[in-house]
Amino acid sequence: MVKESYGDRLFGAFVYVVLSIIAIIVIYPLLFVLSASLSDPSAILKGDIWLLPKGFTIDSYIKVFQNDKILIGYRNTIFYTVFGVVINLLLSVMIAYPLARKDFVGKNIITLFLVFTMFFSGGMIPTYLLIKDLGMLNTIWAVLIPGAVSVYNVIIIRTFFQSIPIELQESAEIDGCTSIQYLIKILLPLSKPVIAVMVLFYGVGHWNAFFDALIYLTDQTKFPLQLFLRDMLIKDDMSDMAQINDDTVARYLMQIEGIKYAVVIVASIPMLILYPFLQKYFVKGVMIGALKG
Repeated sequence: MVKESYGDRLFGAFVYVVLSIIAIIVIYPLLFVLSASLSDPSAILKGDIWLLPKGFTIDSYIKVFQNDKILIGYRNTIFYTVFGVVINLLLSVMIAYPLARKDFVGKNIITLFLVFTMFFSGGMIPTYLLIKDLGMLNTIWAVLIPGAVSVYNVIIIRTFFQSIPIELQESAEIDGCTSIQYLIKILLPLSKPVIAVMVLFYGVGHWNAFFDALIYLTDQTKFPLQLFLRDMLIKDDMSDMAQINDDTVARYLMQIEGIKYAVVIVASIPMLILYPFLQKYFVKGVMIGALKG
């Protein structure tokens, strides 16, 4: 054991204090939103909520889950996220694998073309016209296909593949293993950290996405949850959840406040649940993919 000097201990204490402050800054808004969603709406409007719920109630959540739009949005978002991540991983691995092989001719030119797209694009209007000409407007493919591949993520996967010893590939080839068998049976099982990171990156991206749906979709039965959430938070489109027929305007406003916080929590919970299961792979996958090669 190396004895720490007074300066080291002082610096360590300083780091802990700074990290604690940052943790509070990050965690407090989430706790506040959770408390507000479980509180009496009148306490929200009065500003009485700081940390713990006031006048505990789950009426806002009941109204949220009684709304058909929220259920449709949840169903669609889960579909877009699951199938979108599958498509993203398949295409990203299919691109990254040949680019990681030393015997692939022309990989540098292809990589150059891929990197070029990170800095230059056709723009929103040409992209919209392309989606229209492909007949994908108002279809699920308009949400899944345009962002099916992230060049940044492909580079991370490629660099991770390159960190796997080449001797494994040579040994597999001597034993009669084909390129596809090597990818499926050897390379992918060794790449769990970076695959888990890609699942998290792509999954969060699909879960939070609303812009493509806003541009390309007109059928509300295909809208993702985030698009409904946007309409609720920006347009205050909650009249079908708040009971305003015989209530006063003040009561209506109170219901709206509670529903807003409840909708935010409902939309955030799945990603908050997913992250702890992938956290152990996160740092390893990103660091290996980013620092080597």
